[in-house]
Amino acid sequence: MEKGTVYFFTGLSGAGKTTLGGLFHRRLKAKKPNVVLLDGDLIRPVYNEDIGYGDEDRVKGAQRTFRVAKMLADQGIDVVVCSICMYSAVRAWSREHIDQYREIYIKVRRETLLQRNQKGLYTVGTNVVGVDLPFDEPQHPDVVVENDGGETPEAIVERLEGELL
Repeated sequence: MEKGTVYFFTGLSGAGKTTLGGLFHRRLKAKKPNVVLLDGDLIRPVYNEDIGYGDEDRVKGAQRTFRVAKMLADQGIDVVVCSICMYSAVRAWSREHIDQYREIYIKVRRETLLQRNQKGLYTVGTNVVGVDLPFDEPQHPDVVVENDGGETPEAIVERLEGELL
């Protein structure tokens, strides 16, 4: 059986992971039926509500997500994951254990994140990845997307389709 691909959209809160990953998922699903979306915000109430926001719990949550993604990909299902996944060790595990793993780093300037501040996290400023919690910036992503508003989400996803599919 042919294995599926895991497309991992990562970046800080407000970078556009859900917007770009969701659009990529919809366009990919129009081409093939076996595609699943795992969004970090939607995953927490499904199988991560028993954990907190400390380092150990965040690692545990990310590990769960990528184990599920691997299980699905091993069954021939493509998986689009949208999550911060702030730890390089978890991303390294994914790259090593998932045969077809593609990492898309959505990079945004700090000024843009502060301006967007969609969830109000940057106003609070405590327990926020990239503010007072460390973010292991991806060192070897397959694609880096600069998402400061210079391109529409549709144009970015169209370019990603050309690079990744």
